[in-house]
Amino acid sequence: MELSYKLESFEGPLDLLLHLIEKNKVSIYDIPIVLITEQYLAYVSNMETEDLNIVSEFLVMAATLIDIKARMLLPAEVNEEGEEEDPRAELVARLLEYKMYKYMAVELQDMEVGAEKHLYKEPTIPKEVARYEAPVDLDKLLDGLTLARLQSIFESVMKRNADKVDPIRSKFGNIKREPVSLEMKIGSVMGYARSHRKFSFRQLLERQADKLEVVVTFLAVLELMKIGKIYLTQEHTFDDMYIETLEPEGESGELDLEGLDDFEG
Repeated sequence: MELSYKLESFEGPLDLLLHLIEKNKVSIYDIPIVLITEQYLAYVSNMETEDLNIVSEFLVMAATLIDIKARMLLPAEVNEEGEEEDPRAELVARLLEYKMYKYMAVELQDMEVGAEKHLYKEPTIPKEVARYEAPVDLDKLLDGLTLARLQSIFESVMKRNADKVDPIRSKFGNIKREPVSLEMKIGSVMGYARSHRKFSFRQLLERQADKLEVVVTFLAVLELMKIGKIYLTQEHTFDDMYIETLEPEGESGELDLEGLDDFEG
């Protein structure tokens, strides 16, 4: 069973050493070994405990400090790279590692205290969601599915699509509307003008079947004005325009449209 001991405010010899270093305000990398050893031995001599395991830990550190103190009185040892070895280096490394873990323990303790302030709610599922069942069980649906069965399903689907095709209507072509000829439209407008003599431009456009015929009719009116067959009048801006033929009444001859750039829509 692991023993946990605590002497006053120190938990082990390393904790005592860190306290002495901080108390004397010295650098952990340059420990005044004589001063620290004397203070450490003074503390150990005043220890009041009968637990040999605890006492042994502090006595081992005391022996280590005395050994370091003795080695520092001797000429410095040189390593293989020609650098002087510091007898305190191993102790410094142990102190730094202990200090790191001590700070980590404090952080974990703070996190534990903070976690006590968190409240967690057990997950609850609405009854509607708990009763939900997938409409299709994919495992059951795909159970026993093979490549041959997939091929059979594909062929049946393709056959159903083929059966939907009407063997007679499928051979019908697309019915396309014949293009609107400008020459034919000029003849149509001129025939309307000869029979009505004077008429509304809006009335003429309303007789057209779609936008394309409206455009071609407008071009036909312009061509007829150009060759002097009709003319337009308008009393006020935005009023309806009126078209009147300039041909004598009863005229029915062919129009001379030579040089006309035909338009087909």
